[in-house]
Amino acid sequence: MNRKLEGKVALVTGGSSGIGLATAERFVAEGAFVYITGRRQAQLDAAVKKIRSNVKGVQADVSKPADLDRLYSQIKKEKGRLDTVFANAGAARFCLSGRSPSSSTTKPSTTTSKA
Repeated sequence: MNRKLEGKVALVTGGSSGIGLATAERFVAEGAFVYITGRRQAQLDAAVKKIRSNVKGVQADVSKPADLDRLYSQIKKEKGRLDTVFANAGAARFCLSGRSPSSSTTKPSTTTSKA
């Protein structure tokens, strides 16, 4: 396999399942050390076990600024830099018809599309 990411430090948010996990696996295969995030520690632990090497799971909710600050501080302390981010997890604003966006709630996005 091509080792385009050899020596790079990557972050994959929402990396404990689905597209995020597949991306983390590919990044590791291409030579990167990958941090994966997720809200559920058990899923993170399973993902780290599946990937096996050059990966670290960090429980974090990307909709919480304090979690992001802690995550980036940890990466800086452990690796000194971050070369690439795959933003797979995010937050979405849901608005009921007839209401203003300011009265809506921001919730983590859990929508998965199927072809």
